[in-house]
Amino acid sequence: MSRSLRLVLAVSALLALSLTGTACDGGVHGTPGGSGVRDPYFPKAGNGGYDVGHYALTLDYTPAGRHLIGTAVITARATKDLSAFDLDLVGLRVESVTVEGRKARFSRAGQELTVRPHDDLRKGETFSTTVRYSGTPRTLTDPDGSAEGWLPTADGALGLGEPVGSMAWFPGDDHPSDKAAYDITVTVPKGLQAVSNGELTSRSTKGGRTTYAWHMAQPMASYLATVAVGHFTMTRTEGPHGLPVLTAVDPSQAKASEKVLAKIPEIIKWEEYNFGPYPFSSTGAVVDRPEDVKYALEAQTRPVFPGAPDTSTLVHELAHQWYGDSVTPKSWRDMWLNEGFATYAEWLYREDFGGKSAQETFDEYYEGDHEEVWAFPPAKPSSAAHISDSPVYQRGAMVLQKIRQKIGDEAFWDLLKGWAAAHRHGSASTAEFTAYVQKRAPDHDFRGIWRDWLYGDGKPAHP
Repeated sequence: MSRSLRLVLAVSALLALSLTGTACDGGVHGTPGGSGVRDPYFPKAGNGGYDVGHYALTLDYTPAGRHLIGTAVITARATKDLSAFDLDLVGLRVESVTVEGRKARFSRAGQELTVRPHDDLRKGETFSTTVRYSGTPRTLTDPDGSAEGWLPTADGALGLGEPVGSMAWFPGDDHPSDKAAYDITVTVPKGLQAVSNGELTSRSTKGGRTTYAWHMAQPMASYLATVAVGHFTMTRTEGPHGLPVLTAVDPSQAKASEKVLAKIPEIIKWEEYNFGPYPFSSTGAVVDRPEDVKYALEAQTRPVFPGAPDTSTLVHELAHQWYGDSVTPKSWRDMWLNEGFATYAEWLYREDFGGKSAQETFDEYYEGDHEEVWAFPPAKPSSAAHISDSPVYQRGAMVLQKIRQKIGDEAFWDLLKGWAAAHRHGSASTAEFTAYVQKRAPDHDFRGIWRDWLYGDGKPAHP
């Protein structure tokens, strides 16, 4: 072969590499399905072009070095023809990616892991992506200053995902509009426990390490996935109609938590009476040390608490299993559909068990010195930093009380149950809720409630 021919072939090979973006240059070319779903507050969250059906997460965590080794197998369906697609993942080192068993090229930019499969994917095709990764997961700071992502604790770690923290410990479509089933397997040093969502399907110990396998069969938004690693006292009881109740409590919180956690079965029974059948196959709670986590979170089937919760907080987080976990907000602008409903559950529980009526609580907020409630409308938080502020919670609950005033108790209870049933295991928006209310009560005019209480700025003129 002549020198000139070798040169021509070499140039041709380099040109081919630059066009195809092979592993040697780390580049990915093609049209991704979308590096975000344009959420009004978190525009980079989520990804377009596919819908995830199942996550299989295999995690190995060593608290002493804060080292995580992970494999994520993501089964999804393409919603359009794809030559590339994105996953949300922040930090951690990606070691390899395969799509349908074939090595795929990938690149990183911020929270985007862009994957270029060997073969293009057709609309409607179901495909499997395997991502192998490792490193020290990050603790992220929310716009409101709260910590999420992977939180190191005194004896382990806690994975919390609201609103976008799940991408700190596994790659995925990190937006509430895309829900999937999960299998989460966690290996930790012997003597520690690893608690997650759903049901514990197996536990085994080998070589000084224990593996816990958890199965969440019903669809779950990524922000509701959790892993708690540490020393926990795990207790199994039964709720209504044999519903498994599993609690995991840090030993330092066991005595303070005992009485309130014993109320879980009766609270679930009360909530089923008001909201309809419990939407999942198990329930429970995780109680960690208050110095390790600063807020409660409605992780699916297993809410997380910073120390022993009071009854009202337990009612709130369990109510989220209907409103937030089963019926999940379509975007973060719809957060009041979570928090307004769960706050109203607290009002109803108080009303039913000898406390103030929901109307009395409403009047207190309206007539009292609660300027924070009127800072912005519940359906239009002023920014990402305020999606968990008082208007979303208390004024959101006030919207529900206004609807109750309008249509009466019997129709209102039917509406609460009907909303939970109509969007069971799905995602819904505020516009879908207002349309649902109007459809269920066509003889009533709700325009004033929507204008003044749901979308209006400032304090409405009349209660």
